[in-house]
Amino acid sequence: MQSSSSLRLRMSGAVSILAVLVSGCTTLPSSGPTGRQVVSGATDPAAELKFQVVELDGAAFKKLLTVQPAGRAVGQLASLAREGRVDRIAPGDALQVNVYEVGMTLFGGSTQSAGAGLGGASALPDTIDPSVRSQPMNVVTVAGDGTIRLPYIGRLMVAGSTPYDVQRMIEQALHGKSQSPQALVTVVNSPGNSVYLLGDVTRTGRMPLTAARERLLDAVATAGGSKVSNADTVVRLSRGGESAEMRLGDVRPGSSDDVALLPGDRIELINEPRSFSAFGATPKVSQVAFEAPSVSLAEALARVGGPNDLQADPRSVFLFRYDAAAIAAGEPPVIYRLNLMKPESYIIAQNFPMRDKDLIYIANSASNPVSKFVGILNQLFAPLLTARVLTRNN
Repeated sequence: MQSSSSLRLRMSGAVSILAVLVSGCTTLPSSGPTGRQVVSGATDPAAELKFQVVELDGAAFKKLLTVQPAGRAVGQLASLAREGRVDRIAPGDALQVNVYEVGMTLFGGSTQSAGAGLGGASALPDTIDPSVRSQPMNVVTVAGDGTIRLPYIGRLMVAGSTPYDVQRMIEQALHGKSQSPQALVTVVNSPGNSVYLLGDVTRTGRMPLTAARERLLDAVATAGGSKVSNADTVVRLSRGGESAEMRLGDVRPGSSDDVALLPGDRIELINEPRSFSAFGATPKVSQVAFEAPSVSLAEALARVGGPNDLQADPRSVFLFRYDAAAIAAGEPPVIYRLNLMKPESYIIAQNFPMRDKDLIYIANSASNPVSKFVGILNQLFAPLLTARVLTRNN
């Protein structure tokens, strides 16, 4: 009778302990949801933020080989491409003006005959004076209203004209005042036909444009390039009140994003290191910089120490990716799931490229809360059992 009562008491105690275990497991702190909870969240009709879970399996790997590598942004800077010229004179430009005259000169007085220096004036007819004299003027700066002022000519509106146009203006203005005047106009300094480089560039400042039509990468190279790697540098181009930006490492020479520069463009280089984050059953929650042109999912997992053997579920390694452009187009956020218990998953992870601000989450094992709670009970009752054993032995 006593044995049956004792058995009932033991059974009742076991059930009570089991109930405590179950209730305790549900209230224990955790580093995040289990793999099953993440997958079921994708089909939860009450969820306000919808997302989809994509399995990284053999079929996904074959599709991965046919698509463009991630991170190659195309067309962001190309949207600012415009037609324009770089040979127009603007306010603030400095011009060197030379006037060439023959015979009686307006600017330099009478000149000696060229024939006199070659054997006497008798060598040429008296009515012809082939001597030519050049009169360089001081460098003139285009005023804010777009004009310059020259002796015997007065003011000329030169803004928006080419140097050749100004030469013809000068020659027409001197017609009848000088004998066969010829003008040569050279742009010495042209702030109006320049671009400006600033930010994390080796040499900031102004760069004049030439008729060679420099492109974006030409200007960056002329300034010494970025202070950090191109992959971690964002180039921002501002033009006419608009701006666009993309990773400098994604701009290919001669591509549509390597736009031809126009006067007044501003090029800013910004240091924005790419990184990814790791959460869940990892040795340490961390944010890790790429520090390389590209990083695969396998490399990213290795950098954070991989799944924790004591608490992780290797079948539920998730990659959370938020693509703003895709979401703006109506596509939901994507969560990729990798099962590291399958050998093929390691090949897929080697070829799956990480993107900036990706988030890796390694789910906890479903048995982890039970193991954690049992460990807590052991810590609570182990001192009591030890004291009881010591008491009996004494």
